Amino acid sequence: MAETIRRPGLDEQGFIAREGSLARVPGVFRPVVAAARDRLAAVFGPRLHSAYLYGSIPRGTARVGRSDLDLLAVLREEPTEADREAARTLDKAVDKEFRQIDGGGTLLSSRDRALSELERYDLGWFVACLCTPLLGEDLAEYLPRYRPDSLLARETNGDLALWLPRWRERIADAEDTEEAGRPLVRFMSRHLVRTGFTLVMPRWNGWTSDLHEMAEAFGTYYPLRAAQLRRAAEYGYEPVGDPDVLRPYVDDLGPWLAAEYARVHGVKAPRPDGP
Repeated sequence: MAETIRRPGLDEQGFIAREGSLARVPGVFRPVVAAARDRLAAVFGPRLHSAYLYGSIPRGTARVGRSDLDLLAVLREEPTEADREAARTLDKAVDKEFRQIDGGGTLLSSRDRALSELERYDLGWFVACLCTPLLGEDLAEYLPRYRPDSLLARETNGDLALWLPRWRERIADAEDTEEAGRPLVRFMSRHLVRTGFTLVMPRWNGWTSDLHEMAEAFGTYYPLRAAQLRRAAEYGYEPVGDPDVLRPYVDDLGPWLAAEYARVHGVKAPRPDGP
């Protein structure tokens, strides 16, 4: 009998284990996390239901001066444009103050949306599996456990075709500067790698947030496209400031990946406010 390969990221029952914890935050990043926590509470006050940390910092893999600070703030009601502007102001202030990080962003949601049936296998999964509680009540207590199956793949990344037109516009409008180009390259590269990985995730039967591991898993099933995703993984960690490197994403790799995703997993359920 062939030995079953035990993939990373799963617990003993085959569910995706929650990654990250405050205990794993490297010491050099702890002042950043503490400042962000206090400022989230100050900015949103009693309207803040809960806050979470995600990404490389709570996984313990962040690199000083290279990694960004990723936060999720869940409000008691739907975020307003004023809330989004306040979050952007907070992000800029923390980035400017702490040399340990290279940018960052705060996602906003309402409690109802995070726990809605529509978001059960997207934002809900994200909270339950990829987010580390920072403030308030942990919404994971109200969410199911998740397996790396086709439903999860479809509802997390099955909307790439809707994103590509927006990406083309952003690339065309991007300023030809290092400051403007690097965040765009990092964001789109990571998005494509994660989409490529979740395309094969049910067959690979595991979970990882490491971009290089994601690209290698993808390459096992799509060797002719492997080099493209490996390059995207490199840019995800070491972005360059030239938006022109993104054109193959929207002209070749992205359209192919969107079509293959729809063929294998179907299309993500539409959201009222778009992708």
